[in-house]
Amino acid sequence: MICTTDREVFRKYTDPEEFEKIKEYGSVTEMWEAILPQYADRVAVEDEGVKHTFAGLEDDAAHFRPLIGKGRRVGILCRNGYGAVKACIAAVTGGCTAVILPPQLPADAVFGCCMKLGVNELVYDPALQDSLATVKKAAPSLPLISVDDASHDRSPVVPAAPSDPCVIMFTGGTTGRSKGALLNHRAVMEGTVNGCYGYKDVFGQRYLLVLPLSHVFGLIRNLMTSLYTGSALYICRNNKDMFRDIAVFRPTVLVLVPALADMALSLSRKFGRNMLGDDLKYIICGAAAVSPYLIQEYPKMGISLLAGYGLTESANLVSGNPESQRKPESVGIPYPHQQLRIEDGELWLKGDNMMDCYVGDEAETAAAYTDGWFRTGDLARIDEDGFLYITGRIKEIIVLPNGENVSPAEVEARFNEPAFIRDSQVFEDVTESGAHILALEVVPRMEALAGVNGDPKEIIVSTLQKINDSLPPYQRVSRIVVRDTDFERTPSMKIKRYNKCK
Repeated sequence: MICTTDREVFRKYTDPEEFEKIKEYGSVTEMWEAILPQYADRVAVEDEGVKHTFAGLEDDAAHFRPLIGKGRRVGILCRNGYGAVKACIAAVTGGCTAVILPPQLPADAVFGCCMKLGVNELVYDPALQDSLATVKKAAPSLPLISVDDASHDRSPVVPAAPSDPCVIMFTGGTTGRSKGALLNHRAVMEGTVNGCYGYKDVFGQRYLLVLPLSHVFGLIRNLMTSLYTGSALYICRNNKDMFRDIAVFRPTVLVLVPALADMALSLSRKFGRNMLGDDLKYIICGAAAVSPYLIQEYPKMGISLLAGYGLTESANLVSGNPESQRKPESVGIPYPHQQLRIEDGELWLKGDNMMDCYVGDEAETAAAYTDGWFRTGDLARIDEDGFLYITGRIKEIIVLPNGENVSPAEVEARFNEPAFIRDSQVFEDVTESGAHILALEVVPRMEALAGVNGDPKEIIVSTLQKINDSLPPYQRVSRIVVRDTDFERTPSMKIKRYNKCK
C-alpha cells in the first residue's frame, strides 16, 4: 500500500488566514525574493544583542556574495551565529551550494570533508582557526574566507531552478557512516513549508535557535521556516545559556530534541516556574524518539509539544503530529508531495523532499534506493487514520540465539511508560558464563518519585519488573540497572547505543 497526503488534511489545524498564506516556492531564491518586500523592516535575526532586519540580512548577504563567486560549492565552518546565517543565505541565493560542516570537526576531518565533497572555497568562523590547520598545510590553494569579511561590491540574488543543488548536509544515513546528502532547492523548500503545517499560529513568531545549523533539524525547521514565516530568530550561542536567553527573548516557538525538552520540564518542576517563559506556545520536537510523557505533561504548562519525524535525506520533515494528545505514540500525518510505503516492516519514501544523492558515494546512494524508493532503515506502521508510527531501526534489531528478533525501541517504549523513567536502553549482553541475554538500563526522573514512601530505586525496579513480566518471553530482560548518570549522547543528543556483543 502506498500512502499519500494532501495539504488540505492540515487545514483544520491552522487559522484560515494563516493557512492561505502558506505558499509553495520552487527554490530558496524565489522564496527569498518574495518575502523580502513583505518583511523588510522586521527583525530576522538577533545575535549577541544586535538586531538584523530582513533587509539588513539581504544587504549583508549581497556584500558577501562577491567573495564566494557563483556556481561553486562553498564550505561553511561556523558556530551558530549571525555570520553563519548570512553566509548560508548568501550562498544558496547566490547560485552556490552551501556545504554546512559541523563546527566540532577536527582539523583532519575538515580537510577530508572538503576534498571528498568538492568544496571550492571555505568560509570559516575566526574562532575556529585551529580547525583549518590541515587544510592550510595539505590544500594551500583552497580559498579561505572569514565569515566576518565583506566586499565593497554587491552581488544580486541569482535565480535557481527547483532541481539546482542547494545544500549538502552531514548524516549517518542508514548505515551509520558519515556522508554528505545533497538537497536541491525543491527539497529544501518542501521541508521549509512542511514546517508550517499542523498548528494554529504560524507567521510572525519568535524562534530561538538552539540546535546547530549543521543539523538538518536546525537548518530547515528552525532557520528556514523562521525566515519563511517572517519570524524573528534569536541565536543561542551556548546551550548552557539557553534558559537565560529564553528569559531575555521570550520565544513563542522552540525547536528542540527530546533530551532538551525533558531537561526544561524537569527544571520547571524543580524550581516551580516555567523555565521556558510565559510566551512559549509550541515546542517542535524531533531528531529522536519523543516520550509520550513529555507530550502529556507540557500542556499542563500551557505549551503544546508537537512530535514529528524526518531524515536528513528527506530535507528533515516527513511527518508531524497535530494531534499529539490523542495519539501520543505517533509521529503524525505524512506531509504533502511525498509517497510512503512499508515493505517487510521498513518505511520507504519517495517525493519532492528527497535528496539527490550522497555526494561522492555512488555505491552508498545506490544501496539506499530500490526502484526509486529510499529505504529509511526505520521500522514503521501506519494506522487506520493515516498516522505514522516508528517502532525501531533495522540495524538495531537484536537476533537472539533462539532466532527471535527483538527491536530495542519497541521494548523500550514499554519500559518508558512510567512517569519516572526518562530514558532507557535495551541491549544484548553476555554473562560470565557466556550466555546471551537482554539487559535494561534506565535513567530515572527522580523528581517524579518525590514524596513516595520507600526506596526510589526499589520502586523503580519493582515497577519495571511488572512490565517485564507482561512482555512476550523473547522480549523480557534478564537484568535491570537504574543509572545515576545520563547515557552518553551524540552531538544531536541521541543516545549512543551499546554494542557489547561485537
